[in-house]
Amino acid sequence: MQNYKMVLCYDGGRYDGWQKQGNTENTIQARLEAILTEIAGVETEVFGSGRTDAGTHAMGQTANFRMDWKGTEAELLSAIQRRMPEDMGVLSLEKADPRFHARLSAKAKTYVYTIWLGEMPPVFWRKYSFWCPKGLDLEAMERAASVFLGSHDFKSFCANKRMKKSTVRTIYEIEMRREGHALRIRYTGNGFLYQMVRILTGTLIEVGEGKKDPGEMEGILAALDREKAGFTAPAKGLLLEKVYYEDWRKGEEGP
Repeated sequence: MQNYKMVLCYDGGRYDGWQKQGNTENTIQARLEAILTEIAGVETEVFGSGRTDAGTHAMGQTANFRMDWKGTEAELLSAIQRRMPEDMGVLSLEKADPRFHARLSAKAKTYVYTIWLGEMPPVFWRKYSFWCPKGLDLEAMERAASVFLGSHDFKSFCANKRMKKSTVRTIYEIEMRREGHALRIRYTGNGFLYQMVRILTGTLIEVGEGKKDPGEMEGILAALDREKAGFTAPAKGLLLEKVYYEDWRKGEEGP
């Protein structure tokens, strides 16, 4: 069977996250597997680069699957697209090396969190951003964010309190960019724990609001205690932007 790699986009607003679950078929993975199974005529499993939370969106989720397809990649892409709901899409599809695995082969990921600033509510962005009407101290947030760069134990920023595997992760870059009313915080790292980006964002928002000081960040990291970090920012503001399979600085997707 041929191994295929595809890059997906989706509005996660009405889905129960990426991962298929026994109590619901309303997940991205379950919907994709149903479509591919219909096309292949046999049960087809999809492997994603990671599990996005319920309500989280994606512009560059990567997945792979194996299928005995006699046509071209373009024909397979068309067959998939015709069956997709309007809030999901496949941006690209190509044959991949037999050893390629969307999660295990990934080198880095970039997530973007959008915060809406200003007294006017985000009428048209209400499903894709978190509204902070009182404004934020961006300089203080940037100082706080700089503490998270590099390799650290991010247990304080993991929502899974029973996590038994290593909670050490490396963040390569945290970029804050103001675009009109939208503040976009872009996180690039070698991997992220359960709700880690949302907790980091909630903590930075509390810094921006003056509820926490940038000088507290090292202590929060060292505490290894979820209760010391900030609130969990809502899923609707989070977007998986890109998954890298080569050096992320090159902007390549590989393999």
